[in-house]
Amino acid sequence: MARFLIVEARFYDHLNDMLISGARSAIEAAGHACEVLTVPGALEVPGAIALASESGHYDGYVGIGVVIRGETYHFEIVAGESARGIMALTMDGMAIGNGIVTVENEEQALVRADPQQKDKGGEAAKAALALYDLRGRFAS
Repeated sequence: MARFLIVEARFYDHLNDMLISGARSAIEAAGHACEVLTVPGALEVPGAIALASESGHYDGYVGIGVVIRGETYHFEIVAGESARGIMALTMDGMAIGNGIVTVENEEQALVRADPQQKDKGGEAAKAALALYDLRGRFAS
């Protein structure tokens, strides 16, 4: 049984709860275990994953969060840099699914976060699981 760490940027509680539910369900359905770690924002997700990876306790990771466009350029920085950080770690061979939802408004976020609709948390977990499986395949 593999261990996955869900790293969530806790900002919109109700949306994060749905994303985590979807991710947890996908990981457990695959027969693996998971824990949740909370960080202040989406920009901290890649750093927390990098720090957690040093422990050797986890086989894969899922980044979870919601970034809703506001009135300033900050949205672009947060959305782009959090994705870039996760991608850089993935390119280094880590099994990470990116479930940081970047949207225009809360209505879009609700549809994407809800496990009964787009289930982006579950999709991110499935991506992490797929990369975990690939890593195992290529290691043997």
